[in-house]
Amino acid sequence: MVIAGLWLLSVLGSCCNLLTLVYIVFVVLHTVPVLYEKYEDQIDTYGEKGWVEIKKQYAVFDEKVLSKVPRGPAKDKKH
Repeated sequence: MVIAGLWLLSVLGSCCNLLTLVYIVFVVLHTVPVLYEKYEDQIDTYGEKGWVEIKKQYAVFDEKVLSKVPRGPAKDKKH
């Protein structure tokens, strides 16, 4: 997730300069909490639906891809 965030930041940074990015972040950080407080019920409903959909997609991905990845023998930990 950190790598994706840094990649997104680099893409945005290549489109505009630092001052513009700082201004956009400032506006977003002051706007989003107010909008969330105003529309909290609707946002939570969509968030729950999205989370259920993500869990379904991960289950499919796990079944089709991750379960087929061979795993090596487990190593014993030395104390």
